[in-house]
Amino acid sequence: MHRGEPAPPPVAQSVISFLLVSGLCGALLAGLALPFAGLAGITSQKAHDTVQYLPQDLKTEPLAQKSQILAADGSLIATLYQENRTPVTLKQISPVMLEAIVAIEDDRFYEHGALDAKGTLRALLRNQTAGDVQQGGSSITQQYVKLSLVAKARTPEEIQAATAETYERKIAELRYAIAVEKQFSKDQILERYLNLAFFGDRSYGVEAAAMHYFGVHASKLNLPQAALLAGLVKNPTGYNPTNNPKRAKDRRDLVLRRMAELGVITATEARNAIRTPVLDPAKVRNVPNGCANSRYPFYCDYIVAKLKENRAFGKTAEDAENYIETAGLIVRTSLDPRIQKAAETAIGKHSKPTDQAVAAISIVEPGTGLVKAMAQSKPYGGRKNQTSYNYNVEKSYPGGYGGFQNGSTMKAFTIAAAIQKGVPMTYRIASPQTIDLSGKKFSTCSGTTSADDYTPKNSTRTVADPSMIEAARASTNTYFLQLSQQIGLCPIATVASKLGMYDAQTLDPLNQVVSYTLGPGLVTPLMLANAYATFAARGMYCAPRVITAITTSKRKSVPTPGPNCKRALPPTVADGVSYVLHKVMEPGGTGAKLKFGKSDLAGKTGTTDENKAVWFAGYSSKLAAASVVADASVPYTNLIDQTLNGKEMRDASGSGTAGPIWESAMQAALQGLPTSRFVQPDDKTIRGNVKDLPYLKGMPPAEALAKLAQLGFKGQVAPQPVDSDAQPGMVAFTSPRQADGAPAGATVTLFLSNGSRATPPTPTPTPTPPAPPVTPPTIKPPPGFPTCPPWDPKYPKCRRGR
Repeated sequence: MHRGEPAPPPVAQSVISFLLVSGLCGALLAGLALPFAGLAGITSQKAHDTVQYLPQDLKTEPLAQKSQILAADGSLIATLYQENRTPVTLKQISPVMLEAIVAIEDDRFYEHGALDAKGTLRALLRNQTAGDVQQGGSSITQQYVKLSLVAKARTPEEIQAATAETYERKIAELRYAIAVEKQFSKDQILERYLNLAFFGDRSYGVEAAAMHYFGVHASKLNLPQAALLAGLVKNPTGYNPTNNPKRAKDRRDLVLRRMAELGVITATEARNAIRTPVLDPAKVRNVPNGCANSRYPFYCDYIVAKLKENRAFGKTAEDAENYIETAGLIVRTSLDPRIQKAAETAIGKHSKPTDQAVAAISIVEPGTGLVKAMAQSKPYGGRKNQTSYNYNVEKSYPGGYGGFQNGSTMKAFTIAAAIQKGVPMTYRIASPQTIDLSGKKFSTCSGTTSADDYTPKNSTRTVADPSMIEAARASTNTYFLQLSQQIGLCPIATVASKLGMYDAQTLDPLNQVVSYTLGPGLVTPLMLANAYATFAARGMYCAPRVITAITTSKRKSVPTPGPNCKRALPPTVADGVSYVLHKVMEPGGTGAKLKFGKSDLAGKTGTTDENKAVWFAGYSSKLAAASVVADASVPYTNLIDQTLNGKEMRDASGSGTAGPIWESAMQAALQGLPTSRFVQPDDKTIRGNVKDLPYLKGMPPAEALAKLAQLGFKGQVAPQPVDSDAQPGMVAFTSPRQADGAPAGATVTLFLSNGSRATPPTPTPTPTPPAPPVTPPTIKPPPGFPTCPPWDPKYPKCRRGR
């Protein structure tokens, strides 16, 4: 065109452009024409150079698919996805859907190669005549290439490059389309296209779209439904029937008329389909995405965190997250909906979301570590009385709160360590209501520790010198503090560590402090429930486990950690702990009111200083659980006067506050399961490994202490004398008692008598001077007086008067 000549009309310009482009492409590939105009300034050599360096085939990414997390019974916990997609084969797509998409997008699809020159020219002429875009010029193969390049893009820059309206991209797209046509059959290309295409409303692929808009599988799509979906791919947002029903219907009807025009359907079928409503809102199905939309959001978050730990899914947590949300995984978990419901019902029965205090419970299966349930009083969310904190797990997990001080539930580990060292269950220690341990040294794994000013007291009353069983039943603090001093903190800490106890905030070992047996750090309900499950499993510790199996969309197994179990305690020791904690739940024990059913149950209460958290942990041989009620708001304060279940608490205790949650949950969870019993510990475990104590009653204290030292025991004298029948200042009795014996090296306390019951000594009589000897009379008897005793039969002849 020369300068000054009038511009040709639009149609003529399009024809000229197309002819120019066709000639250009002929230099590249005989018989092919580029589907666009505007390349008048591009030389054949430049186009040839552009194509020369393109790859010979299109490398596509695997289709992004939604992953599903399932409960133990196969029910859905959550769906995770970046693109809601469920790939299907061509045979799983309704034939009318195939006809509809081909009719509106590329009716000569099965006749041409990578480029439909005739269709491109027709679309170009129609668009130019109409003044806007009425028909697309790209073939289905070209559209598939474009969608694939966009799907591979990971950054905004890559996405822009994949969609840019430049001749380089058009030529590249064409070259890839040629490669795709050589690599795949037409049916394979159509199948890939229908699985890749976006249909709006977060629905990728025809199967997800069919389920979303109509609640049917792609194989069941009817004519008007298929026409609607076929029309959506051109502009998924603009023709979205949920937002723009009028535009969606116009587009659908256009597809139907085009199908009739091509003879795919009859005019009557088209008219009937046009009369149908475009959509039934009641049948629209949304696929919730992510844990926030799960019925079990906290459990779901914990599972996802565990999945991200699996380095098979990515070198970093970010890579793993991307893989999980696109790989179409099926993740099976240990969550038992029946037991979960029991936990949730128990929480709902004894607490409310509006409470100041929070409540939580975890339930674990002994011998497997399978986490069957976790529930809490504050629901998931960011609104008032909601939280994103999971009160059941460690701080290291997203949303993990990081635990609470667990109080006297730690005494179970002291009992285990004592039994393992041969301490008998009958072992008695004098346990006053208050004891002064200021400056007293406690051995640790690395030396000793002490507290400058420490005078702990008991929260309950018991006998003056309880046995281990009696002290456990009454949760006698002064007994277990002295016991922990005698056996050392290291054995207790070692047992606790083997049973998975550590600081839930720092993940460090629990600090070996003087008050270790009363709760030395912050632990979680899941951690404590799983530790107690070890006793139920007779000493077999299994790490908590929530993921049982993972498979891909192609039903291939993904390596996932299996059961991680190890022998943590000898069975006899674990049986001994169960024996002691079982007594806690018998009449007179702190857990007696929580006993139910016929199965053996064992448990322990826990209350922290100032009642900031109260616990109950317990188990049968089938299930173990730990419940907690605590203040979770800084600054942490006493639970008393805080609300729980809508009422102000007047008291806070492990048995009366946290215990009822445990009882309700476990009673429902164990319902229908066979009656179970603990294994009775053998006599040696009950009696322990003891040495005989000498009989010291009535002995001076110095002599008694020397005697104990000679036999390998440590001795000490109680500060206050006691009522006794021994003489004042002498040994009245020992603790432990002489009849019970004591472990080698144990500390024996001497109780000295105040003499209040002593029998007074018999007074020594005043000596009487001896009587003087009697001098026989010198007077002679008168004549005739007998000189022999006449009454003595030895003298029969002796008679008076003879």
